Amino acid sequence: MSADIRVEDRIQAIPAAAWNGLAGGNPFLSHGFLSALEETGCVGPGSGWNPRFLALWREGSLAGAMPLYLKAHSYGEYVFDWAWADAYSRHGLRYYPKLVCSVPFTPVSGRRLLAATAGDRRLLLKTALGLAGKLEASSLHILFPTGNEAEEMRSQGLLLRHGVQFHWSNAGFASFENYLTAMSHAKRKNIRQERRKVADAGITFAWRSGREITESDWAFFTRCYERTYRRHRSTPYLNLAFFLRLGAALPENVLLCLGYRQSRPVAAALHLRWRDTLYGRYWGATEYHPGLHFETCYYQAIEYCIAHGIRRFEGGAQGEHKLARGFLPERTWSAHWLAHPGFAAAVDDYLQREARGVAQYIDELNEAAPYKAPAGPP
Repeated sequence: MSADIRVEDRIQAIPAAAWNGLAGGNPFLSHGFLSALEETGCVGPGSGWNPRFLALWREGSLAGAMPLYLKAHSYGEYVFDWAWADAYSRHGLRYYPKLVCSVPFTPVSGRRLLAATAGDRRLLLKTALGLAGKLEASSLHILFPTGNEAEEMRSQGLLLRHGVQFHWSNAGFASFENYLTAMSHAKRKNIRQERRKVADAGITFAWRSGREITESDWAFFTRCYERTYRRHRSTPYLNLAFFLRLGAALPENVLLCLGYRQSRPVAAALHLRWRDTLYGRYWGATEYHPGLHFETCYYQAIEYCIAHGIRRFEGGAQGEHKLARGFLPERTWSAHWLAHPGFAAAVDDYLQREARGVAQYIDELNEAAPYKAPAGPP
């Protein structure tokens, strides 16, 4: 059957049911999540994220898709190529626009070539490379694909880059205290002290899911989220309209953890759940209390996973401080194609050296794991 591949500048041009059928239930890849970004102005005109979705049709059915964006900057990607852009500039070359396949502002690994067959995935990738040339983009970057997809991309000539995230695994723990028994004495003592400081400050927590989350809850969370970005002298990517739309579009996936002191909310963390994994996304607080960040973002989530039989918790990008709190390093991938042959060769050499460094870094982190030897979460 012949294929018809179209480039769409908004996801609304692709039927939600057809797109979601390819996304397989992944909330971050869902039509609701991606359209919420567009409809609230987080991506699209003026944002530097311009949708260029690929849709592969066969006999009226959507057989493949790829979430692509033409980028005018490198913000919100979590795979850092600022040095590459600077090198282009110093040599009088233009790095932007570039073409990026990703879920905006979301460093969560998942499928990026949404097609059932290897042939259709190759066709999507070939089309994306052709589109990069047609749009005069300097490069194509595919961020946080699965390991299997990364190998498919490598076989098609893309360069692979390795990264590291810290994830927590549930080894069937009966309670948070039971989990702590798997850790070394020093780490166990430190976590108990951190949790005690928050409890002594009179802070308690409540979890709300989906339709339980009120508009005032979302308004408070957004205030916390914006404070976190501004405290780091950064501009928040998302807005209240997006979070309201997200809650309405994905009520079965969205969870909000709220911290209260004297009946007033003082902290909040947003999570999404899919299958047996909890994903920590954003957090913030209106008051400073020692240990509040770790309690709101990590310990509450770990306790929730144990109580609900969730096997895995991904707490976001980077963060060596997570190691001491029970998170172990895991490799992530990205795939890259650069149109300029000289820069492609230089980046290839750099990525090979970087990959060796990442492997050594992971080994060193595993040696410093907080669990009792030799046992620990798988």
